[in-house]
Amino acid sequence: MEIPANPALLEKIRSGGYVLYMRHGRTDPHQPDQVPIDLEDCATQRPLIDQGRAEIIMVGKALRRAGIPISTVLVSPLCRAVESALLAFGPDFQVENKLMYTAHLTSRQKLPIIARTLELIATPVSEPEQNRMLVAHAPNLADIMGYFPEREGTVIVFRPLGNGKYEYIASILPEDWDGLLDYQ
Repeated sequence: MEIPANPALLEKIRSGGYVLYMRHGRTDPHQPDQVPIDLEDCATQRPLIDQGRAEIIMVGKALRRAGIPISTVLVSPLCRAVESALLAFGPDFQVENKLMYTAHLTSRQKLPIIARTLELIATPVSEPEQNRMLVAHAPNLADIMGYFPEREGTVIVFRPLGNGKYEYIASILPEDWDGLLDYQ
């Protein structure tokens, strides 16, 4: 179900109107989240690793180099998402509690998170020639569309259509950016 990006995609995103959903940077799979997750204590959460930090910094630089305008950055409250947003975009972002990681939640607990994530993906971007960035988690997308982006640091591109509808355009893996930028 993963659609690879092509160089023409960057030109489209530069014109604005897209929602970019970035999965947080690479983490340590041997240090799982404690359940329930304590949002106030990063030591209880799966952390970014150094390679993940470096990749997320690179993705942020690639987005700037590509000239992709981003007006709003909304971020899951988990430490790995907040740190990823800080490394990629600096401190100008908002934590959105309803982008919370859904994998450890019950079906009932997931409902408001799924609804809000879908709303953020499907609602057209109000600022002309801008894009909306969401920094969150793979299970959230799997809950919405059945697609689990395996690669941490992937940017998934959506065209919001309104009324709860969207078009999945492509996925940009961290290692894809250099090739895409070479065609500019």
